[in-house]
Parts: sequence; C-alpha cells; structure tokens
Amino acid sequence: MSTPIDRRDFIKTAGTLIAGATLSAQALAEPAGEPQPSGRWVLPMNRNWRYSPQPVDGGHEKDFDDSKFETVVIPHSNVRLPWHGFDEKKYEFVSLYRRRFKLPSAARGRRVFVDFEGAMTASTIWINGARLGEYKGGYTPFSFELTSHLDFDGENLLAVDLDSSERADIPPFGYEIDYLTFGGIYREVALRIVAPTFIENISARPRDVLSAKPSLDVICFLSHLEDLTKPLTLEAELRDGDRSLARTSVRVGAATASPEPVAHTLHFESLSNIQLWDLEQAKLYRVDLRLLRANQVVDQDGRRFGFRQAQFTVHGFELNGKVLKLRGLDRHQTFPFVGQAMPGRVQRRDAYILRTKLRCNIVRTSHYPQSPHFLDACDELGLLVLEEIPGWQHIGDEAWKQLSVDNVRRMVRRDWNHPSIILWGVRINESKDDHDFYARTNALAHQLDPTRQTGGIRYLYNSELLEDVFTMNDFGFPLRPPNHPRYFNTEFVGHTFPTKTIDNVERLTEHTLRHARIHDQLASNPQYAGGIGWCAFDYNTHGNFGSGDRICYHGVTDIFREPKPAAGFYKSQCEPGEEVVLEPAFHWARGDQSVGFSRAVVSSNCDHLKIFIADQLVTEVDPDRKQFPHLRYAPFVVELGELFHHWGDLRLEGYIQGKLAITKNYSGKGVDEKFLLLADDSRLIADGSDTTRVVLRVTDEFGAIRPFANDSIKLEIDGPAELVGDNPFSLIGGTGAVWVRAKEEPGRATLKAVHPQLGPQQVEFEIAPAPPETV
Repeated sequence: MSTPIDRRDFIKTAGTLIAGATLSAQALAEPAGEPQPSGRWVLPMNRNWRYSPQPVDGGHEKDFDDSKFETVVIPHSNVRLPWHGFDEKKYEFVSLYRRRFKLPSAARGRRVFVDFEGAMTASTIWINGARLGEYKGGYTPFSFELTSHLDFDGENLLAVDLDSSERADIPPFGYEIDYLTFGGIYREVALRIVAPTFIENISARPRDVLSAKPSLDVICFLSHLEDLTKPLTLEAELRDGDRSLARTSVRVGAATASPEPVAHTLHFESLSNIQLWDLEQAKLYRVDLRLLRANQVVDQDGRRFGFRQAQFTVHGFELNGKVLKLRGLDRHQTFPFVGQAMPGRVQRRDAYILRTKLRCNIVRTSHYPQSPHFLDACDELGLLVLEEIPGWQHIGDEAWKQLSVDNVRRMVRRDWNHPSIILWGVRINESKDDHDFYARTNALAHQLDPTRQTGGIRYLYNSELLEDVFTMNDFGFPLRPPNHPRYFNTEFVGHTFPTKTIDNVERLTEHTLRHARIHDQLASNPQYAGGIGWCAFDYNTHGNFGSGDRICYHGVTDIFREPKPAAGFYKSQCEPGEEVVLEPAFHWARGDQSVGFSRAVVSSNCDHLKIFIADQLVTEVDPDRKQFPHLRYAPFVVELGELFHHWGDLRLEGYIQGKLAITKNYSGKGVDEKFLLLADDSRLIADGSDTTRVVLRVTDEFGAIRPFANDSIKLEIDGPAELVGDNPFSLIGGTGAVWVRAKEEPGRATLKAVHPQLGPQQVEFEIAPAPPETV
C-alpha cells in the first residue's frame, strides 16, 4: 500500500537540500567499485580533501589552485588541541574544505547526492562554483543534490565553508552549554548515485515479537524526482546472515514527480524461529530491498534491525516482557586532542568500554545524536540507548525551535532501525517548559516512529509531562520519589562531586559511595526504572564550568577512558557469570586519608572477602547490607584502623559460596615498578583515518596503577602512522593515553615510549591495505 508522507521541509534551497537522506553505516561498509548500469552506489569520499583554516577568495571555484592547502582525511578536526587548558576560541572560526572528483561513466542519467554524516557547525556547500545552500547543525546528517551542476565528463569541485563558531541561531547555542563542540567535518562523507526513482529510507518494524509467530512490517520510502510512467516492483528479503528467511513484494504504481517521499509497506507474516534481541544475545537480522523494472534493478538498499519489545511501564522498564532495572552512564562523544573527529573504531570502543568494562546496560547520548558507529556497536553488544536532540537548557526563537524540530526528524529517521534505542529524548536538556514547542517535538517523534516511547530530560520536578516517560535529572540525596507511573532518573552525582584520578583516598572513596547510594535507592522502588549516572568519561567544557582547566571531572573514568574507583562500582553490579569483580575504591597507601588509612571500601559481586596485610589475615567481611540494603551486590566497607599489625602488601580474596573466585594484590612498597604500553588494537586499515588508543601506565609489581606517577614520556613513531596526542606526554594519575592513526600506505608501524626511570616500551601495528576510493 502507498501513503504520502507529510514532510513539508523535505526539500530546501530550491530543491537542492534533501533533508531526510542519510549516509548509513551499512552503506559505508559496501565495497566501492565502478558502478554498473543498475542499482545504487555509495562512494566514500573521505580522502584527498584540501583544507584551509580560513576562507580564500575564489576558493569555491573549480580552477582555483589549492596545491598549497593541507591535504586531510575525514573525519577531520579543524585544529589539534591540548587535552586540557586551552581556549575554545581556537576552534571557533570559518574554514574551507575542497574535494575534487570525477564521476564514473555510469552516473550519467542518474541523480547524484553528497551525504554528510556530521560537520560542526554550519556548512555552506558549493559545487563547481555554484552555491547550493547552508545546513545549520553539527550533530545531524544532511545531503545536497549535485546533479544539475555536475560535469559528467570532466573534473568536479566540491567546496564547504564550515563555520565552527557557537552561533546563537543554531541549537544547542544561544546562551551557554556545559560542553565543547569543536570544529571540522568530523563524520564521514560520500557520494550517492541513484535512479530518478530511488529508495529514500527504510523502517523495519517488528510486530508481536513475544508470540510464537512474530511478524514484520517494512516501510520503504520511495522518492520520485521524475515522473514514474511505468509500474515497478518492490521486493524485500529477510535475512539472517547469509541465510534467506522470507521474501515478499509489492507493486509500485505510476507516480508524478514529487519532493515528498511515498511510503510503501511490505508485510512478513507468521515468521518462525525468530530469536529476540536482548542484552545477552544481541541478535540482529537484515532486510534487503530491491526496486525492479521487470528484471532490471533500479535501486537496492538494506537495513539491520532486531526483534525485541522494549517499554517503560508502571513496573519499571521491561525488555521482552521481563522487568530490567536500568543501570548506565551518560556519554559525551568528545576525545582529547581532536574533539569529535574520531573514526568508527574509536567510537565503537566507547560502547565496548561501557558494556564490557563498566558493565552498563544503558547509555544516554548526552546531549545530542551520536556517531552511527557508536550506535551500531550498541546494537551488537546489547547496550540500550536513550538518544536525544541537541541542546542544553536554552530555548531560542521560533527559527531556532524549527531547527530543533528538524533535529527530531533527522535523529529519528536516521536511527529508527537500531534495536538498542529504547527512548527518544525530545526536549532540550534541562530546559523549562514550553508547551507548544514540546507538543510539536513529541508528536513528531510519535508520528515518525510509533514503536518507541518518548522522554524529555528535565530538572524541574513539577514540569509538564507531554512525553511517555518522566525523565529526571536529580542531583540530591535522597532522590525524590517517583511522581509519575513511568519515571526514569537520567543524571545524578556529576557536578555535585567532581573527582580526579589524583584526588586523595577520601574523595575517591566518597565518589564511589555516592554512585552506590543512588543505585541502592533506585533498587528500593520498582517505579524507579533505573538510573543513568553523570557521567561515563571526563570531558572538555567552557571556562565558566568545570575545574578551571576546561575539564569537567565528572566521569567515573578520566578523559582518556581510564577508570576511577567509581567505575569499579558499576562493573561490580554485573552477575559473576559475566565477570567476577573485585575493585577497591582506594589506592593502597598508609597515609593518604586524614589521620591515616582507616576505612576501606571494595566494590565486588563476591559474597565474602578476606583481607590480608603483609600475608597476615586481618579480617573477613561480608557486603554492607546495612548501608546498602537494596543493591544486589552491595559494596564491602571495613574499618582497618585497629587491624594494622604490620604495614606491607595488601591481598584481597573474593569468595562466592565458599569458594575462592578472585584474588588481587597491591604493593605496600610505594615504588613505581613497571611501565606499560597497552594498545587497544594491533591492526589498522591504511585509509588515513583508522585510529586506536594506546594507554600508558605506571604500576606496582602487581599491575596496580601508581596514581601519583606524573612522569614525562617521550614518544617516537616509525612507519606509516602518526601520533595523535602530546609528545612528550605527561602522565596524570599514573596513566594517560595517546592515539595512533594509520596513514594511507600499508606496512608496519612501531610506537616507542621511554619512561625516564623505567626505560622503554614499544607496541607494533600492522597497517593493512585499504580499499581505494573510486571518486
């Protein structure tokens, strides 16, 4: 069946700006080859850009000499910065990007678009000297059609004027925000070549997933940029990996040209042996669509999705009919040195850290839609997501609000196939009520995606509820009681107790306990759906926020993703079958608390601990059920003041049902013994952007971080790779990280790091060949 879609803003700038079209992560993964006479082609164009940090007269023209511009690869930061203590004005400027390309011969007679996944903040696009328009927004995807301005036989020139200033007319700006946005074309770019009638978007909507025979509706949005005079056939195939599960089709009748895409629904009924997507087994399926004229493929596209039921109820949150207490952290997608300009591998790593290192079951994309690579990894790892529109407290004028409404549209239409996403955030974070504005954002999200509930992050306890779920930032303790049937805490602790890795034991321990106390209260009442703590990672901010060095030290890990003791609490809440956890909320030192070390707090999912000092058993302890009566795995709290017969090494033994499950040791010598260099990955792709983190640590003889090691580490890299980070790098809290980015030629690269006392360490990387870009 066919239904017109009301999308009045779909075409902008005299038909050149296609608002809904996006560059999918699946499309980016497709091999780039010479197009054939049928179908579509998505051709990455991330390499061979020329960059100038300021506009240049004539810089949009095809014959302009840009040979003196810097050659860069996307994702790109408009300026490299220190990890802290810098002025954000250094990235707030207008820059110029230029990219030359030739079209494949098969592109003639087709429509050609350029798709940007994200550029910060306002992008004015030019093709062969013709201005196509400006897109306002740094967190949502946008596309321009190039067709009428292209030279199909010769060279073409794409140019971007990129304004990275904090413009008051663009969300989230207009007043002040507690984070930095940075600058640059920081997400991928591609050319998309399609027929005049093409698949504009796909929404896969499972039905009756808890029944023995679930069904699936696939809504395919077709764009007709020219009259369709003869009918077509739209085919859909449901796939499980390489296995075809079912097929269906629908007839597409003749249609006149229209900027409005038309929805066609294909039904898969009574499916058998469907496995649900859940946290333990994040099962993903794929639906592939082909648009046919007789036997000729006019267009083809596909999406990945999962079968699952997710809803907030009066019982809390339910996944596939089972109540699940949500436990997670908020995430900013910024990184040291390059801001947001990290490629897929690094974005995906954050999801891995949240799910496997911190054992969260949910993350909030505070305060904007985040990388498609990150969301793909959440789908694969079983990490739930609350995704929200850009903003922070401020609501602007009507034009500003229209951009926010458009951000809802783009966010939902880009990400509606991710099974990990369970809630759309349709309010500006911590803003005051605005009935008409939020009635629009909420209604639009429901219109576009009737399968998901909505929320809106607020700090006013009695604010108007237009959404499905009352999502509340509550920084007090005890927390306020739920005042709505569906109630979800979305920020706590955070700025009320900033904590650094170099803080003394008392602060590090109290930071851990504050997170534990909140989660204990959340566990006390089923109407608390759970909680998302502020926040996962320390992040850069403006000078009037944070600790005075442009950092908010609000994370349970530092800005390099290295854990603080509070990270151990989150990790300890997983089941022992996933991982046996034993994480002290202190570093082992006799005198770093006031009047000596006395209270020891340990986060663990064991049921009994034995504590040894200098190989002598000094005490045995059970979880502190008095202070934490509701947590499944309560921290252990013990007063050690009278137990020190001798100072020496600390040994913690964790027991489960009487059996020794885990042992950890900590040196009492106070000596920096080891220098470690730890790479997240040993193999990169030679595409000029692929990147991995390398952690630097100084530890005791047992591998425990020495938190006051602050040595300056000299770094040297050889081979086809570059260093992203300070050199020399000064450790902070005994640790830190730099990143290694592959260049565009394959080979082997070596990073050597020299500690002034502990000597050298090195890691090696294989830089594998990358597929060529064909435009």
